[in-house]
Amino acid sequence: MKTIHKFLSIFALLALFTLTFATPALAFDGRGGDKVTIEADEVIKDDLYVTANEFVLEGTVEGDLIVFGQTITINGTVEGDLIAAGQVVIINGTVADDARIAGAALQLGENAVVGSDLLVGGASLETQKGSLVEGEIVFGSGQALLDGDVTGDVLGGTAALELNGFFGGNVEAYVDATEGTKSSPPMSTYMTNIPISIPNVQPGLTIADSAKIDGNLKYTSTYDLPIPGNVVGGKVTRTAPQVNTQAQYVPPTPAEKVGNWALDMVRAMITLVLFGLLLGWLFPTFTKTLSDKINSQPWGSLGWGLIAWSAFFVALLVIVLVMISGGIVFGLLTLGGLSGTVIWLGILALFGLTILFVLATSYLTKIVVGDMVGKWILSRINPALAEHKVWPMVTGVVILILIIELFSFPLLPIGFFGWLINFSVILCGLGAIWIWGRETMQARKTA
Repeated sequence: MKTIHKFLSIFALLALFTLTFATPALAFDGRGGDKVTIEADEVIKDDLYVTANEFVLEGTVEGDLIVFGQTITINGTVEGDLIAAGQVVIINGTVADDARIAGAALQLGENAVVGSDLLVGGASLETQKGSLVEGEIVFGSGQALLDGDVTGDVLGGTAALELNGFFGGNVEAYVDATEGTKSSPPMSTYMTNIPISIPNVQPGLTIADSAKIDGNLKYTSTYDLPIPGNVVGGKVTRTAPQVNTQAQYVPPTPAEKVGNWALDMVRAMITLVLFGLLLGWLFPTFTKTLSDKINSQPWGSLGWGLIAWSAFFVALLVIVLVMISGGIVFGLLTLGGLSGTVIWLGILALFGLTILFVLATSYLTKIVVGDMVGKWILSRINPALAEHKVWPMVTGVVILILIIELFSFPLLPIGFFGWLINFSVILCGLGAIWIWGRETMQARKTA
């Protein structure tokens, strides 16, 4: 009964910690298929999640739109945020809030409007003349052609940038321009399977006479780039790329390797001993039972441990498949609430199972194997100590970690043997847990 009270106390603390950071699951609509089209007269009143080879939005999404596909075209209206990733992302319509897009070819058409910030990551970015970004543009790309207007600042890193539009804030660009990049071939040479036209942007920074920058212009380049007069309202600053000659990798000396190795070994010993004492306090019978299972069935524990190791990854795959299929099915049935619940439960199951597996393989398995080793050694030296609650575990863990680390000594090419011993210990511990669980369920069935 005392153990139950201890467990419930710790569980309550963990539950309160989890609830502190938990966020409610909101309803959303889910679509999937080879081609998904939201027609012009269709209004999605929830957030919309889409996975498709081709996606076209002609209608309206009153929430956020999250879409992954090969070709994504936004001709309609998104009243929330847009998150899109694909080979091609085209915005011809309106995104009322932020737009975060990633892909090979990214384009804002002449009628495109982004009501807030535009965040871009990809190979080629083009904002056509007539497009408008009412916030800031932050981008990282191979090239960028900005013909449209931007109300706020522009911050980007690219090999080729051309500015032709109006920019209401500051422009800061790392264009990576060097003498060697002047003759680089255009990006369209490499992007041949793209269904839209890829602009040819010259390497470095190019600013048209028709462009207008109300704020400051700051660019990073190894040489001065031609800037037309009366284009920049503020200050023009060129910054040379900084090369940190001191940030060179210096391999550790043999003494440093040995010192780090010894320190890691001591840390591992202390950590496992502390966890072992905690487990012995909370679940003394459980840890003793697992230790006895390994002692009585060493080869069986090793074999069942390999099965348990494989079963963990199979379980992860099953959870992911159920989560995806459940989310899509309920989304197609327009049961957004159930779809969101399935996905959140799947995420929680993945998180919980992974945490348990990591704790078991990192700590529990080594503790129970160490306890078995300690009992075996002490029974031959001092049988009275072998029955002690603490000393067998402490002795065995210290010896076990010492053996593993000695076979991982950094100055000798024997690291594989240390890994093999460590993996065998993990399998034996997992096998003992598997055998214990199987026997416990069989005992309940026969009871």
